[in-house]
Parts: sequence; C-alpha cells; structure tokens
Amino acid sequence: MAHPLKIVDEYTGTVEGGGPVHRRLLPEARILKMSVGPMDNNVYVVTCEHTGKSILIDAANEAPRILELLSSQAPQLELILTTHQHADHWQALERVAAETQVPTVAHPLDAEPLPVPSDRLVDHGDVIQVGDLSFEVIHLRGHTPGSVALATSLGGVTHLFTGDSLFPGGVGKTSSPEAFRRLFHDVSERLFDRFDDSATVYPGHGADTTLGAERPQLPQWRDRGW
Repeated sequence: MAHPLKIVDEYTGTVEGGGPVHRRLLPEARILKMSVGPMDNNVYVVTCEHTGKSILIDAANEAPRILELLSSQAPQLELILTTHQHADHWQALERVAAETQVPTVAHPLDAEPLPVPSDRLVDHGDVIQVGDLSFEVIHLRGHTPGSVALATSLGGVTHLFTGDSLFPGGVGKTSSPEAFRRLFHDVSERLFDRFDDSATVYPGHGADTTLGAERPQLPQWRDRGW
C-alpha cells in the first residue's frame, strides 16, 4: 500500500523509503529529495523559484509517487536527466517520460541501455538551462562510462548532484582497478580541485555531504583503491 506523500521543510538530506520528501528552500530554487525503490535511490527535483520550471534527476523507481510529487510540487517539469545507465536509476523513466511528455537527457555513452531514447545527449562542459537555473554537466568516468554529475550555484554555494560517482565516504563502486583510478582522477580533478569545501553533494543513494567533509579522506580512498 502506497504511503501518502508528505513534504517536510526541515531539510536534513537523509530520506527513507516511503518516508517524507525533504524540501530545501533557497532564494533561487527549491530542491526536493525523495527515496524510492528497494535500493533506496534518491530522486531529486530542482525548481527555479522565478519561473517555476523544474528538472527531475533520476526517475529511479515508484513512478506513481514521482508523478504525484511532480503534479503537486513541480507541474512545469522541463527535463528528466538520468545520471547513468544502471537499472536502479531508471525503473520509472519510461512511465514518467510518457505521462509528462518532457524531454529526457543522458550522456551518449550511457544512453543506449535506457528504456527510452534520450531526446538530448550531453557531454562534459555542456550547460542545461532550466528557467533561470544553469546546470553544468560534469562527466565522471569509472562507475559507468557515461556517468554525469550536475553542478549549479545557488545562494553562493555550489550544489553537486553526483549520481553514483561520489558518496559520503568514497567514490562509487567500480569494476576494476583501472576504472577506480579513472573515477578517482575525475572526481578529484573535476570536483574537488574545482569547487570549495562548502559545495554540497547530493548522491544517488543515502545522505548528503559536502566536499569539505570528504576532502581529508581523499588520500585514504586512493590508497585503499575503492
């Protein structure tokens, strides 16, 4: 039996399956975070406060709950971005895309396994515009060939939606030492070397973190190889 959708504004970044949706209110945008499915995937909806236009990041599972969230909180959905090709991140994509009739977005190296053709293919350095909000696409190779993160500046702070490439305590799972080295390099160079400690990280599963909280652990991650 589905749980009724509840929105709370006491944003902690820690959400649970079937639990409340957390809403983070910023001057330029609202960020909604919801946990769905058996792997507790995070679904994010970012809405421009000035225009009401929104982007959905990972239609991961529980399409009815995602559609209910969009209907009540983000009726002007503009885009659906899938961070990478792993199936737990797109179980609801086909239905949500069909019912909202909005374009879907992915990196070309991860687009083929998705259940719907991507309407827009993006690569490293591309910019996605949603209302007055700009999201920079950051290609992070290693967890999958075409994993991407999105970076946007809100309230003078960088907000990073990292999919399964960066979590509290480490980078995402990799299939070989070479893939780990590639992912560690990209996360180090394209995230930690570019953005300051205040940058907030919104991962594909689990709690939020900041680059500042994770930065001291980089040598340990490199040495352990995962």
